[in-house]
Amino acid sequence: MSDWTEKYRPTTLSEVRGNNKARDQLKEWAETWDEHRDAVIVHGSPGVGKTSAAHALANDMGWPVMELNASDNRQADVIERIAGEASKSGTLTGGGAGRRLVVLDEADNFHGNADYGGSREVTRVVKNANQPIVLVANEFYDMSQSLRNACETIEFRDVSKRSIVPVLRDICRREGVEFEEEALEKIAESTSGDLRSAVNDLQAVAEEAERLTVEDVVTSERDTTEGIFDFLDTLIKEEDAQGALQASYDVDETPDEMLNWIEDNVPKDYEGGELADAYEFLSNADRWLGRVRATQDYSFWRYASDNMTAGVAASRREPKGGWTRYGPPSYWRKLGSSKGKRNTRDAIAERIAEREGTSVATARREILPFLSAMTHHCKNRDLTVRMTAIYELDENEVSFVTGSGKDTNKVQSIVEDAEEMRTEATVEHSGSAFFGGGESEDGDETDDTDETQTKPETADSSGQVTLADSSDSSDGSDAETETGSASESPDTAPSAEQDEDQSGLNDFL
Repeated sequence: MSDWTEKYRPTTLSEVRGNNKARDQLKEWAETWDEHRDAVIVHGSPGVGKTSAAHALANDMGWPVMELNASDNRQADVIERIAGEASKSGTLTGGGAGRRLVVLDEADNFHGNADYGGSREVTRVVKNANQPIVLVANEFYDMSQSLRNACETIEFRDVSKRSIVPVLRDICRREGVEFEEEALEKIAESTSGDLRSAVNDLQAVAEEAERLTVEDVVTSERDTTEGIFDFLDTLIKEEDAQGALQASYDVDETPDEMLNWIEDNVPKDYEGGELADAYEFLSNADRWLGRVRATQDYSFWRYASDNMTAGVAASRREPKGGWTRYGPPSYWRKLGSSKGKRNTRDAIAERIAEREGTSVATARREILPFLSAMTHHCKNRDLTVRMTAIYELDENEVSFVTGSGKDTNKVQSIVEDAEEMRTEATVEHSGSAFFGGGESEDGDETDDTDETQTKPETADSSGQVTLADSSDSSDGSDAETETGSASESPDTAPSAEQDEDQSGLNDFL
């Protein structure tokens, strides 16, 4: 038996059921495309007819279809080669004025680095297209903001029961299946607005029964996970405390994620005392989540969920109506915008931790702020060069630690000097790797009071260089002390073997 979802797929927009308004918007977009030349994002829950509507539109307009599925291949060069070229050139044989329709299915599955530039390439293709493009997506907000802003949007809503039943009835008659009306209604109810699933369930039951009855309709438990936006509507506007808590069981979000969603969207409908009460419950929920993180006892999640759902719903003091534009948590946007800085910070902290023999957390929390204060805006240039050399920092990392722009001449010259310092250390691999010192090849001691040598250094038994106190002093007493130390006899001068290893951060103390 053939797949009924494919066999009875709508061939024209007039056959698309349950989304008349969206269907008309899509038709208007196509008919006026030469005027606006924008791509369109068709989004909604799975199984509501988005892709079918796109193909039905192409059939109505007489446009050949070029389809690319995001799960097939999402690399930037493939998108450019297939979708990009298709969107630039029409056809000689099909479509008015050589038009063709480019359909990008699962467009919400294009993501930046994971797809090797796929998301950026889709945005570029959409902006430069000379052909109409339809992007099909389940989760609208999983798409990049730049892509959403570059397109028109049409939402396909869940198909109502009264729209699903006539479709099932028509298929039964075409297939010669006898049925009870109540059986079709039960199938429509169990699929939660998913027309494709309803057709699949009908076919599964019809294959096993000669006559379709209510008793025969035994469909398996289906994933009825509620969308987060529907849940926010239920929580903030509709249900009481008990109903809100029960509705949360069907939301596929962790308590931490749910808390972020609720706290960002509650102020859009609550105000005054009810908003204060709601935030008090959210504060309690956050405390319980903190205990989960501290103790790893996930039984505390139930108390967090009670506060953030039942508590927030109980805070409502007056009925809420109308439509509210809920959005993803601003916390997530901040994390996304700061991701590059956090990666840079962690890379530097790992290098410091390995060098200094400490934990990454300690390096990030204690050592990095110290280095940042000591080298702020590269004012202590000599110290900044030494730090850059020891931890092998690049321009971006030096800029991060010092708070300077990475493209400044100062930062570039510091990185170049640090590279020279590392090169000397590699070539000489001796106690005098960074600066001259110690004994010359003929055995004579070198003079530490050389005019170009103002910072003495020592070396440990392994030959590793240790930089001495980096603080600059210009008064005469310090100069005399340095000269006097240099003129001491070898018997009174401290040897390299006697010095403790002070490499790394200790060089700056």
